[in-house]
Amino acid sequence: MRKRPRLAGTAVLSLLAVLVSMLVAAQPASAAVGLRVSGTKIVEANGSGFVMRGASHPHVWYASQTTSSLAGIKALGANTVRVVLSGGRWPANSATDVANVVAQCKANKLICVLENHDTTGYGEQDGAYTLDAAVNYWISVKSALTGQENYVVINIGNEPYGNNNVSGWTQATSSAIAKMRSNGFQHLLMVDAPNWGQDWTFTMRDNAASVLSADSQRNTVFSIHMYGVFDTAAEINAYFTAFQTAGLPLVVGEFGNMHSDGDPDEDTIMAQAQSRGLGYIGWSWSGNGGGVEYLDMTNNFNASSLTSWGTRIFNGANGIAQTSKQATIYTGGGTPDTTAPTTPGTPAASGVTSSGVTLSWTASTDSGGSGLAGYNVYREQGTTDPQMGQSTTNSVTLTGLSASTQYQVYVRARDGAGNLSGNSSLVTFTTTAGGGGGSGGCSVAATTQTQWSNGYVVQPVTVTNTGTSAITGWTVTFTLPSGHTITGSWNATLSGGPSVTARNAGHNGALAPNASTSFGFQGSRPNGDTQVPSGYACTAS
Repeated sequence: MRKRPRLAGTAVLSLLAVLVSMLVAAQPASAAVGLRVSGTKIVEANGSGFVMRGASHPHVWYASQTTSSLAGIKALGANTVRVVLSGGRWPANSATDVANVVAQCKANKLICVLENHDTTGYGEQDGAYTLDAAVNYWISVKSALTGQENYVVINIGNEPYGNNNVSGWTQATSSAIAKMRSNGFQHLLMVDAPNWGQDWTFTMRDNAASVLSADSQRNTVFSIHMYGVFDTAAEINAYFTAFQTAGLPLVVGEFGNMHSDGDPDEDTIMAQAQSRGLGYIGWSWSGNGGGVEYLDMTNNFNASSLTSWGTRIFNGANGIAQTSKQATIYTGGGTPDTTAPTTPGTPAASGVTSSGVTLSWTASTDSGGSGLAGYNVYREQGTTDPQMGQSTTNSVTLTGLSASTQYQVYVRARDGAGNLSGNSSLVTFTTTAGGGGGSGGCSVAATTQTQWSNGYVVQPVTVTNTGTSAITGWTVTFTLPSGHTITGSWNATLSGGPSVTARNAGHNGALAPNASTSFGFQGSRPNGDTQVPSGYACTAS
């Protein structure tokens, strides 16, 4: 069976990772039933991270080989098998047949990715089904899938568009996901890219955030198929980085060591997937035809007779045998991850405007097994901490803030199991006045760097010229809590208390437009007091 026709044209992948402004919120641990997305990762129901390592088996054409094939795939170290099914483009696999496939996956302790092959090359290849028709097939076999959410991933449709009319992919995929959810499917869903899975038009890459938002459970992982389009390390890294920068989950749902459309760089695909914690599934166990027989991993479905491609993917560097870890659902449920990630570094504020700010901090680490999923950004407000935003990298840009308003913000890291770190030290900043700036405009952002039982250090207190003309000096005012005193300062002259005035030193008063400087101070407070200074405001001269 030929895997795909040759691509119609040369596909050149941009080397620049796309910047996606939408931050995708990871679901809480109770949001999905079994396997689920957590940030950029996949985790099991107990919060343990799961990284796919496996091969595809063409069950729809070689059902008689399925029993031995799944056993062989497992024996060579895989934790996942991707099983090819059909709803009618080829002889349809019934609910009974699907239930048997799932049972065999479980017997071999493999996570079962079930894919509907009917959609392959839609718009370019005669006979291809729509994604909506693929969903109808899943509905027809739902009885075999309900209750299997810990073991089964549903790959809605294989390579659902060829190279024609790929702009339709976004809406068709979003609608398919919504239809799956409205029909009660609780599973982790997988969606393939257009362009025969290779996304050389970047349609999936650039629209993945909006597609994920169409999933009421936010439990969809994106699948890129890497063949001749991905023949350089730069192209592979750029694609991986784009998804990770955007905080979106990605797996390599198919790849090979060669192809008619070019020579994929399988070494980089596997090495980078391993270093980044991304899953990969190779194509395919055996049975290829139509000129792509070189994609067989075994000779005649025999696990003891590996081809060069089979030897590479199973036994080579960063291969399945070396990197695969069995799902904990098959080892008594695993030990839940209760280890919190480390506290992120103190946030620093930059780019303060009348309505926004960028915060950045030193990244956290996680040793609990679920992997660092991202960060929650909070603002103190009375006795509650309403969430202001989320980030999957160690920075976030907050928008929609009020002008001339002080904010106190801290950041917590969260891992794939939903564990939160302790609070970071506070960053305090005041947004600028609205209406733009001329000469005389400045903003201030203060970071409480260190605290102890009866004191603290605030630095940097960053002053920025927000006007369009140079300033010659600046004054910062803030308020000390009751019982607090200033015990030292640098790069500014401080006076007063509890209302404190800080004036620039001789060397740092002159600031060009958009230029910044900083100062710092040390304070004392009564034992047990946890308050810090507040009410920072800036005036330029």
